[in-house]
Amino acid sequence: MICALASAVCFGTASVLQAVATRAAEPAAGSGVDAGTGSAVDPGLLLRALAQWRFLAGLALDGLGFLLQVVALRSIPLYAVGAALAASLAVTALVAVRLLGTRLSAAEWSAVGTVCAGLMMIALASGPEGHDAGPPALRWSLLVAAAAALLVGVLAGRLPGRPRALVLGLGAGVGFGVVEVSVRLIDSVAIPRVLGNPALYALAFGAVTGFLLLTSAFHRGSVTVATAGMVLGETAGPALVGIVWLGDRPREGLQWLAAVGFLAAVAGALVLTRFGEAPAPVPEPGANEPSRRG
Repeated sequence: MICALASAVCFGTASVLQAVATRAAEPAAGSGVDAGTGSAVDPGLLLRALAQWRFLAGLALDGLGFLLQVVALRSIPLYAVGAALAASLAVTALVAVRLLGTRLSAAEWSAVGTVCAGLMMIALASGPEGHDAGPPALRWSLLVAAAAALLVGVLAGRLPGRPRALVLGLGAGVGFGVVEVSVRLIDSVAIPRVLGNPALYALAFGAVTGFLLLTSAFHRGSVTVATAGMVLGETAGPALVGIVWLGDRPREGLQWLAAVGFLAAVAGALVLTRFGEAPAPVPEPGANEPSRRG
């Protein structure tokens, strides 16, 4: 659980850094992105954001967070890891307070406390990770899920404001959820066995889908609304897969505590979406600012 929480800190901090960098990235000519609304998913945006030092710092934190997440996924149930990752939204809110100079209301501080309380309940109730391999079709289903998330994200790219950020974030969460489940389904890294495992390709596809959609969500949408959608997408699905097919179980007699804790952590994280209406961060002068010429 410690590794899962440390992973959440890395991901939550990375989200703010990437949001600042993404909004400073200049839309490419002819990309189809309306500079006023950011209404389309722009694959080139990810490449342009890589020119921003904040985005690279965020990627470094994502890499560290992923390594910590892998350790957690190999030692505790998927639902416990997912609930811990819900704390990334609380981290995003707290880091944004420092970087954007905004304030959390009493209700939002209560939501942060609810997330922490939920995680504590899950930590007390969690049993060991399951060791079931799941049906063979599950590995192929992950590829389908990642493709479906990408398609929905592209179609939702023209929605307005908050719905766009939420749906793109949800699609990103599904992509990252595919990564979580894939880690559990890769039982060997020996070649050629691992190359014949569809979970390996689902992991790569899910990661690319998640980064593309989340970057697009950050470009013009609210960082915490997008992160809230991501939290929902990457917690509910993997938790269900872990319980139904991979043998994840709470400690005997503490199933109710795990359920209450999971719901509290996710609900508290989603309440923080209201925090996402803070103004977009302003890039430093000269730091790859978008062109203002008509």
